[in-house]
Amino acid sequence: MKSNPVIQAAIDLTAGALGGTVCVLTGQPLDTVKVKMQTFPGLYKDVTDCCLKTYSQVGLRGFYKGTGPALMAYVAENSVLFMSYGFCQQFVRKVVGLDKQARLSDLQSAAAGSLASAFASLTLCPTELVKCRLQTMYEMEVSGKIVKSHNTVWSVVRGILRKDGPWGFYRGLSSTLAQEVPGYFFFFGGYEVSRSFFASGRSKDELGPVPLMLSGGIAGICLWLVIYPVDCIKSRIQVLSMSGKQARFIRTLLSVVEREGIAALYSGLTASMIRAFPANGSLVFTYEYSRKMMMSQFEAY
Repeated sequence: MKSNPVIQAAIDLTAGALGGTVCVLTGQPLDTVKVKMQTFPGLYKDVTDCCLKTYSQVGLRGFYKGTGPALMAYVAENSVLFMSYGFCQQFVRKVVGLDKQARLSDLQSAAAGSLASAFASLTLCPTELVKCRLQTMYEMEVSGKIVKSHNTVWSVVRGILRKDGPWGFYRGLSSTLAQEVPGYFFFFGGYEVSRSFFASGRSKDELGPVPLMLSGGIAGICLWLVIYPVDCIKSRIQVLSMSGKQARFIRTLLSVVEREGIAALYSGLTASMIRAFPANGSLVFTYEYSRKMMMSQFEAY
């Protein structure tokens, strides 16, 4: 069974989808806070202020705006990411001249994860666009950038199609690639290095739930520390393009730094760091254990 690439890909895809679902359900409220603070940093003093204002303005449901697209985004991203990761590991083995079953080094695993993220970005960008717009709809209406509208998934989708056509869903793709490719190098690198540390010479496959979740949490923090400024610009492009033509990545970056300073690129970082540990810990725990369970079931036949 181990040599069957089709079954292996199906297992990785399913385990990635389960991991993505748990990740969203764990971290959605703080993800909403992050996007709001990235896009409208002048409206909120800090994480606590953003949470209190969001609750007073739109209630508890305001923290879960965009949950549907978020589920689609992260389920799609992690399904493709982990399925591609398996293929990219084989590609890296071939490039460095290793046997198909040989274990990659932590650095080689990081390179495979970085390569896999390029494929995942193609599925992430459209759904992430809808999610970010739903999360910041209140601020866009209050600031007068758009007129009051129905805040539903389908109204946002119709608006994108009407204004920009199908290609409009890929607004922010270049910034998505710019964050995902280097970001997942550090995610998988941090994950494998952490697992190596906790394994202490034993097999990484023997790690229990706690060190596994800690490794995932560390990986998430490594990811967000590296990609956060790029993610901030991506959120701006995807949200502010609702009110008219938005500059591309470099021009938006230079505009933000010139008008608001470098600190604006890190607005909402605290919320992201708080979210990263439980969300990514849950992601890798769910992925690894569901994958191991499905592998053992297929091996039994």
